[in-house]
Amino acid sequence: MLESVYEKALLIELSNCGLTARSQQVIKIDYDGVPLDLDLRLDIIVEDAIVLELKSVEKLLPVHFKQLFTYLRLADKRLGLLINFNVDNITKDGIKRVVYKI
Repeated sequence: MLESVYEKALLIELSNCGLTARSQQVIKIDYDGVPLDLDLRLDIIVEDAIVLELKSVEKLLPVHFKQLFTYLRLADKRLGLLINFNVDNITKDGIKRVVYKI
């Protein structure tokens, strides 16, 4: 399925667990102190602390980890989960933890 389907379903599950989660959170970008007219969007942010980057790909690539690492840095967050829904066992193979040391 498309990542957007998993995103909506995951938001429902997080809410059912009593967690606050927002989707498509905008991160403003500036260069050398000048705001750019480009924004990044986090797939999901949980409890204003954990960034979830959702994928539905055959294989996670280094660029996916770099993308999440960049989002963590720009959002000033420490913990992210890279979640790939296109696996047989999501708990074993589909969730990767990424930590940004501030």
